[in-house]
Amino acid sequence: MNIVTKVPGPEDLIGTFRRFGPVGPVYQIVDTFRQLEDGDAMMKVRVIETGEEVEYRYTDILDDPKEK
Repeated sequence: MNIVTKVPGPEDLIGTFRRFGPVGPVYQIVDTFRQLEDGDAMMKVRVIETGEEVEYRYTDILDDPKEK
């Protein structure tokens, strides 16, 4: 049986929560920021612990675990 997993696009991630690596702080994806020349995108994320908003690569977000 083949299982197909759909990779969410940058817009699909807005409003969701993830964690920087397995034990890092939780962040919320706030918005898309800009498209990069290499096909990746920069996203605006808010670190829940501090309220700080930073840019973070879309492909790095996909590697981070989802927060429940």
